Amino acid sequence: MIVADRLVKCFPTPDGPDKRAVDELSFRVREGHIYGLLGPNGAGKTTTLRMLSGLMEPTSGTARLAGFDVRTHPMEVKRRLGFLTAHTGLYQRLTARELLLYFADLHGLDRDAARRRVEALIDWLGIAAFADLRCGALSTGQKQRVNIARALVGDPPILILDEPTLGLDVISNRIILEYIRRVREQGKTVILSTHYLDEAETLCDRIGLLHEGRLVAEGTFDELRRDSGHERLSDIFLSLIRADEAVEAAVS
Repeated sequence: MIVADRLVKCFPTPDGPDKRAVDELSFRVREGHIYGLLGPNGAGKTTTLRMLSGLMEPTSGTARLAGFDVRTHPMEVKRRLGFLTAHTGLYQRLTARELLLYFADLHGLDRDAARRRVEALIDWLGIAAFADLRCGALSTGQKQRVNIARALVGDPPILILDEPTLGLDVISNRIILEYIRRVREQGKTVILSTHYLDEAETLCDRIGLLHEGRLVAEGTFDELRRDSGHERLSDIFLSLIRADEAVEAAVS
């Protein structure tokens, strides 16, 4: 279970009041579900995910993963969490296999268990062809597959995936999406942030739509479609954002 309760994140501005990047955000993700967090650039998605993972402290509000508060029990959260961003760096001089074995060791796996886990991930994510190349020589898609394997090497029950398929080639995109489906079948809990609405529609059990740091709608795809009167997720998304902008304009 993942719980965000009235999360707020403010950033200082050169002139004037602080900017609220996330504004009183609350939602829950059930165990074993994939929750899609959608929104335009600047909506607060990455800031939210960084607060949930403990990488950024909220201005106010609380976040809990697997029953642990991310501020008061950060190590318990980290033991249960795999976090992936589109821009995660890799150690350029290590091969993909060496890097994964290194992170397996950090997670406390013994040598044999680490080798079995790494070889399984190399197989599942189609890494074998470049597993012994240095990470600095890999393509963007290959690096992202290694990044996902790195996030999974400790076999965490919770995954936070921030734009995992951003800028990937078709083959890497397909492999990663298929692995996300497999992760759900294993009972893991996932928060997925993506710009690709078709991915959210096919993968996610529930969807939260963010606009200017606020949750403007939440539900299953069928619930959002029923409530909005639109069939396609892209149309639902646009109609809700326009409605929110109209409310903001009327208030101001």
